Amino acid sequence: MKIFLTTTAFALMASTAMADTITLYTSQPNADAQQTVDAFEAANPGTEVEWVRDGTTKLMARLRAEIEAGNPQPDVLLIADTVTLEGMAQEGLLTAYQSPEAANYDAALYSAEGYYHSTKLITTGIVYNTGVETAPASWADLSDAALKGQIAMPSPLYSGAALIHLATLTGDESLGWDYYGALAANDARAQGGNGGTFKAVAAGEKPYGMVVDFLAIRNKADGSPVEFVFPEEGVSYVTEPVAIMSSAKNVEGAQKFVDFLLGEDGQELVLDMGYIPARDGMGVPAGFPAREDIALMAFDPAVALENAEANKAKFAELFGAE
Repeated sequence: MKIFLTTTAFALMASTAMADTITLYTSQPNADAQQTVDAFEAANPGTEVEWVRDGTTKLMARLRAEIEAGNPQPDVLLIADTVTLEGMAQEGLLTAYQSPEAANYDAALYSAEGYYHSTKLITTGIVYNTGVETAPASWADLSDAALKGQIAMPSPLYSGAALIHLATLTGDESLGWDYYGALAANDARAQGGNGGTFKAVAAGEKPYGMVVDFLAIRNKADGSPVEFVFPEEGVSYVTEPVAIMSSAKNVEGAQKFVDFLLGEDGQELVLDMGYIPARDGMGVPAGFPAREDIALMAFDPAVALENAEANKAKFAELFGAE
């Protein structure tokens, strides 16, 4: 009996030791997160993912509380933007990983040290209601006095993507803060997030707006009376980057997860979900122009992080703190 019990105990210990589990914190929509986890587990038999999903702001608040308590849970993060992860990298909260898949990405889309890697491109461009007489082709067109009172956009005081959009456009030599000043003078409404902006344009309440690409393109395919424009000057973008925590308990499993997301199978998954893959040569979803026809504007996460509070304050001064 003792021999049996000892053998059973060792078997249980071996089984526990062999279990390969990683913990993921993600801001993906629930359906996308489940699809990502299922695909990863299918491609990596024996490795399981326990995941927590919430908005980036709430996830970071939860993670900060865990760090303060000395017990951070996630091995890997898959969240909305590189600016948040740049801040974490500077605090020493991320571990560098030079994924072999990074060679297939533009260098602007990942940390040179390997602290984070972009997985997709979600651009912000112009949406307009098909009932308008004049179709915009550039960001500059929205500052035309003829469009006064007809423009909506998400607020960078509310939306992370809008804050990155602000940092990108104000950092552009041809636009800068003068452009936002012109928008304010044109009575552009800046409040809430991308969803509210899109609804205002689709309803004709504000015929022109700035929104993330998939929101307009998917709804157009479903019959919404809108068109989406990739402006001549280029587009800003967020990239849903992935990163490994410096406190990760399963670094090897986390590295597998990063490599999967950046590899062809993971990027095909991004395409199937209806987003632009960050990896070179992957194509685009239905309704999008060819990847080479989408100009990405220059963006530096470290600079955006440094200027974030000043940018918010200046924006609030121009548009009000909505």
